[in-house]
Amino acid sequence: MIPAVTVDIGTTSIKLGLYDAAGAPLDTATHPTPTLRDAYGEIYDVDAIRAQFAEFVRDLDPVHREAIGRIAITGVGEAGGLVRRDLTLASPMILWHDHRGASYLDRLGPDERARIYAVTGLPVNANYGLSKTAWALDDSVDTDGALWLNLADYLAALLTGERWAERSLASRTLALDVTTGSWSAEVAGMLGVDVSVFPPLQPAGGRPLLPEAARELGLGADVRVVVAGHDHMVGAVGAGLRRGELLNSTGTTEGLLVLRDAPVLDDRARDAKLANGLACDGDGFTLFASIPTGGSAFATLQSMLGATAAELTGRLATLHERWLTGELDPAGAPLVLPRFRGSPPPDKNGDARAVIASLRSDTTADDLVAGTFFGLVLQFRDVLDLFPERPERITVIGPAARNPLWLQLKADLLGMPLTVAQAGEVVSRGAQALASGLAPDGNAAEPREVHPDPARHARMTAWADQIAPLWAQLKAVSG
Repeated sequence: MIPAVTVDIGTTSIKLGLYDAAGAPLDTATHPTPTLRDAYGEIYDVDAIRAQFAEFVRDLDPVHREAIGRIAITGVGEAGGLVRRDLTLASPMILWHDHRGASYLDRLGPDERARIYAVTGLPVNANYGLSKTAWALDDSVDTDGALWLNLADYLAALLTGERWAERSLASRTLALDVTTGSWSAEVAGMLGVDVSVFPPLQPAGGRPLLPEAARELGLGADVRVVVAGHDHMVGAVGAGLRRGELLNSTGTTEGLLVLRDAPVLDDRARDAKLANGLACDGDGFTLFASIPTGGSAFATLQSMLGATAAELTGRLATLHERWLTGELDPAGAPLVLPRFRGSPPPDKNGDARAVIASLRSDTTADDLVAGTFFGLVLQFRDVLDLFPERPERITVIGPAARNPLWLQLKADLLGMPLTVAQAGEVVSRGAQALASGLAPDGNAAEPREVHPDPARHARMTAWADQIAPLWAQLKAVSG
């Protein structure tokens, strides 16, 4: 592969890395994702993001820096803003889960919503870029010639002087025809948006780094900048995901993604609110669902219990041992519907709240932690059941790969082995491979397997069947 600097812009953190020609990390850094606040909520601090990137590159060993041939950028799928011709922002750079444009979608009727899914392969939701674009055009001044860019696309524009849209990120805007791979004037027009506000799609191989940017960063004149794509999809490349397998990409949220030869646009997929997309490697399509609470449940439990990260990790290790020895009984823990950040498909309600049932006077902190992770795997199974086919295998990347309790509960509930990527920053490895024009070896993720136990699977299935009526009630009151 081509030696590359990678930038992975996540909800919670930004991960920076330098990878050599063999894909081995030579240097890495992680920073909290910098944000500011405006009158409507939280927005990205783009100047701080670019400064973090520039400082990382300038501080690299000069010998390593001289070998760099690519800058590969990936990030969250629905973040963006309006960017003028001179690359200044005409609007804030809006977070992916921001709903400031929701009122533009409230005007749509059932027929329009069905048509939007048939064209874009996405359920109508304010997370996607189109409603944010409509809001930004109405709220901003001096938008003549401004284009809607994803945050990753904007960082690339600052480095190259050119504005474009990467394919997989474009397919998260609610404005791209997923079948033809072109912008849809029909759908954009439903929100009063002229389709010319969306930029041309990314050319193959990215674009050359601006000479002044190369001088500032201490990079060679031949370095090219590539937007690798939507982070979950890039992770699928890094993990070597194949047809028939499902990627479980864990971070702040939890993503489920499969590769397909064609989009799934039928009524069942629409009602399930499954999201179709274009694969970032240019080969086929993706089908995706997101669970708002994933790794963020760890931080929620820390806050609720007043525990440090080390203390909570220790509790999880103890619970894992108790689970393996049969001492941990799911029926003895509270039943937790972990909608700490909203609900997943098919409800997809950002205002939904978590619900806890079956608390007793003798409920302990360990019981609450166990109940939360039992709830996480139940919620995962609910969303998995929305997909048209059961996968042959589930590949896990992200923080869950370091959480043995979460992994084992998932394998035991599903009765299915998990392939767990042990290598760090699988998304960054995928970004380097895409920027190099290569398909990485899935073994580079150093996978290991977590196998279900038949007895524990039977026990989990019986428990899930027993609490199914209460589980349904909790989802009904959650909102």
